[in-house]
Amino acid sequence: MAKTIDLFEQIIEKYWPSFHTTKYTHKIFTSGRAGTKSSRGAIKAVYKAISDDDCAIVIIRKHHNKIYKTVYKEVLRAIKRLGLTYRDIHSRNKRADFYVKKSPFEITYLKNGNTIYFTGSDSIDDTKGMIDENKPIKLVELDELTEFFNDGDGEDEIVNIEATFIRGNDSEFTMEYYFNPPKNPKEPIMKWLNKMELRGDVIHVHNDYRDVPVEWLGKKLLASAEEMRKSDKLMYRWLWLGECVGVPDIIYYMFDENKHVYEMKQDEYKSLSLIGIGLDYGQLNATTFQAFGLDIERKCLQGIDEYYYSGKDTQKQKSPSEYALDFKRFKEQIEKDTGKHVNFVFYDPSARGMAEEIKRICFDVELRKAENTVELGITRVQKLYSLNRLFLSPKQKNLINEMSLYKYDEKSIERGHEVPLKANDHGCDAERYLCMGMWKYLKHLLPSLEDYE
Repeated sequence: MAKTIDLFEQIIEKYWPSFHTTKYTHKIFTSGRAGTKSSRGAIKAVYKAISDDDCAIVIIRKHHNKIYKTVYKEVLRAIKRLGLTYRDIHSRNKRADFYVKKSPFEITYLKNGNTIYFTGSDSIDDTKGMIDENKPIKLVELDELTEFFNDGDGEDEIVNIEATFIRGNDSEFTMEYYFNPPKNPKEPIMKWLNKMELRGDVIHVHNDYRDVPVEWLGKKLLASAEEMRKSDKLMYRWLWLGECVGVPDIIYYMFDENKHVYEMKQDEYKSLSLIGIGLDYGQLNATTFQAFGLDIERKCLQGIDEYYYSGKDTQKQKSPSEYALDFKRFKEQIEKDTGKHVNFVFYDPSARGMAEEIKRICFDVELRKAENTVELGITRVQKLYSLNRLFLSPKQKNLINEMSLYKYDEKSIERGHEVPLKANDHGCDAERYLCMGMWKYLKHLLPSLEDYE
């Protein structure tokens, strides 16, 4: 006998009033991290497919390449949570409740033929042709809505999506939106939200991890939130509570020299498992190499040393080959001091010439062009500092000095899309390149939140 599942035991109580109501055409869900928004959206899609015998559902991410690992997998998980089963073309379970496809991404409830469609919105044509010939589309979910504003046309794009799916639909129709609010309350998505809240056909539900049962999240995740609350209340309010806290002009405002500068003792170098160097190149401005090691004992990224040379200050420019020789000496000194091999070098994308010179004389170095997504990189570095997972060495004097000088352009903050000033940023850029490059290792130092969105 199949186990009976209580639907409202699968979503938090704050979502109950909005779950069944058809009063609102637009439902907006925001939260901090671990707010379970994505779980709610997936369960809603599955429940709609099995409870309404004549409907189709569309779930949209801005980018196609994000679908499989996020909304598609979340729906598969929701099917299991509701006590149901699914099969694909390779499965032998002919009695499954759902049939799932990956090309294109579709999940069909076999009892009534209702289908959940998944698509990206990389171009306007991606959604224009998505009409179910047999079933009216009654639910459209837009996940990670911020991407539609940052990488797309924002409100105009959303209006076009609504027009595509509501056209000719005389029955029930709902648009649902899911996102984590940005720090800056002046960003376009927040202006859109404020405008939407004035409408009578809109409901906005905001929650945070404190609304989620402790047993769903686990004590380890709650301890991480508490750790950040104590160390960086501003970051805590944004990341965990989902508040638009505003943007301080000092980018790494959470950096505290008394707390984040640590001098390793010689015998502590043995706990370094990986060593990487971030390289920022300046033809007229400074060139710097920032070395860090992954400390497995202290569970942090630890600064080791820096090289810093400014042609502007010395009135003498260096050629790429001269910088390459300086790098070779710096690398060899790092390896001599630590007794460890330098594993990675992540270089400024504009430093291709110097990178070629380094390859020519350092055969054992793995050079990688840095991922230069500035906003994401800054956010990651901020998290590492806020959770005390990133420390600098006293030897990194120029980087330490930049920590209190690296700022956002105040006018860009007012415009709702903050942009760092191109000043006092050479060490910070090298540090960011390194953190982005080693992120697949560094992310394990932070609480895992993907399962609780």
